[in-house]
Amino acid sequence: MKYTKKDLGSFGLHFIQTDKLKTITLRIVFHTPIKKEEITKRLLLSDVLLQSTKKYETRRDMTIMAEELYSADISANNQRLGNYIMTSFNLQILNDSYTEEKNMAKAIEFLSEIIYEPDVCNNKFKEEKLDLAKYNCAVSINSIKENASNYSSIRLLEAYDKDSPISYRMLGYIEDLEKIDEENLYDCYKKMMEKDYVDIFVAKEMLSLIKKYFKFKTVKKQKDSYYLKAKKPRRRRLIAKETIENSQSKLSIACPIGKVTPYERAYPMILANIILGVGSDSKLFQDVREKNSLCYGIHSFYYKLDNLIMIKAGIDKESFTKTIDLITKNLNELKKGHFTEKDIQIAKEFYHTSLEEIEESDNRIINEVLFCTILNQDSLEGRWEKMQSVKKKDIVKVFKKINIDTIFLLEGVGGMHE
Repeated sequence: MKYTKKDLGSFGLHFIQTDKLKTITLRIVFHTPIKKEEITKRLLLSDVLLQSTKKYETRRDMTIMAEELYSADISANNQRLGNYIMTSFNLQILNDSYTEEKNMAKAIEFLSEIIYEPDVCNNKFKEEKLDLAKYNCAVSINSIKENASNYSSIRLLEAYDKDSPISYRMLGYIEDLEKIDEENLYDCYKKMMEKDYVDIFVAKEMLSLIKKYFKFKTVKKQKDSYYLKAKKPRRRRLIAKETIENSQSKLSIACPIGKVTPYERAYPMILANIILGVGSDSKLFQDVREKNSLCYGIHSFYYKLDNLIMIKAGIDKESFTKTIDLITKNLNELKKGHFTEKDIQIAKEFYHTSLEEIEESDNRIINEVLFCTILNQDSLEGRWEKMQSVKKKDIVKVFKKINIDTIFLLEGVGGMHE
C-alpha cells in the first residue's frame, strides 16, 4: 500500500494506492474539537443532508440516482476521536473498469452535491426533513439499553469522568434534541463548512476530480491535540451499579494509563493490552474464564487517544467480587513481569496479523491513513519493524502505569446461564 498526502491549504488530500480492491472508496472527514451540546446537532445534520439536495428533493430521488451509479453506496457517520468529533461522508463505488466510463466522476459529483447543495429554503432546512431526522435520533437514544454491553461502557465512562469528552454519548441527548430547529441546524452546517478541519481520503489518485468538485475556502489554524489529558487514578476505586432486565450482568472497568512516551503508547502498551485481555491466549481469558469459569467472555480494549484501557466481561452478578479480585490479581502479576517470552511472541504475531488484515478492506485502509494523519504514526512496515524490537522490560514498564480506577456493574435481574 502506497500513501501520498497533498496539502491543498483549506484541506488535506490523501491518496491511497492499492491493487487489491475492486471498489473505490472516498471519504470526506470534517473534524473539530468536540462540544457536548453540539453532538446531537451533528447527528441530525448528517441525517438531513443524506435525505435530499436541491436537485434531488426526496429520498426516493436520492435512491434512484445511487442505483443509476451502479448501486453507489453513500453514507455518513459521527464518531469521537479523543478531543475531536468527526463527521464523515463516505462514497463507495465500483471502479469504472467494472461499470462504464465516467461513472466514478458522476458519483463524486453526486457526493459533492450532497455536501455543497443542501435542500435549504430561506436559510433553513425543511421542517419535514428535520422531523424525520429527529425521530430517527430519538429512537436511537431511547433504545440505548437494548445493547447492554455498550450501555455498560457508557455508564462506566460517565462514572469515570463525567466532565471529560470520554463520557459523551455519541447517540446524542434528548434534552438537546428538543432545542434544535431548522434555522440553528443550518447554522451548524455553515459552521462545519467554514470552521472544521477537512481531510479527503480516496483509494485512487484523482487530483483533478477532487479539485473540481470539492472546494473549501478557509485555511485553518494549527490543530489542538487529539489526546485527552492523562487522568490520575482515584485513591480508592469507585464502584457503581445499576440494574437491568437481562439474564446476564455486564462488568466494565476503567483503567487509566499514567504518563507514557510516544514510543510506549504506540508499541509496548499495545502488546501489554494484548497479553492482558485480547484473544483466547490472554491472561484474563485463560484465568478468569477458562480456569475459574467466572464469565462468558472477557476482553480488554486499549483506547490510545483516551489514555485508557477498558476491561469488559459478561458475568453472573454473584461472581462480581471474585471476578474483580481475580482481574486485580492478574494485573498485579503482570506488573511484576509474570509472563513469558512465548506470551510476548504470541502478542506480536497477533499484532502482525491485524496489520496484514488492514489491506483487505478499503475502509480499514482509510482508517489506517486517517490515524497516520492524526497521530503521525509510522507506516505499516515501520510499525511492524519497531514492534519486533519491543522487549519484556518495556512491557513491564507500561504495565506498571495501568491502574484500576472505576468499576461499573450493570446487574442483570436473572442468573448466568448458557
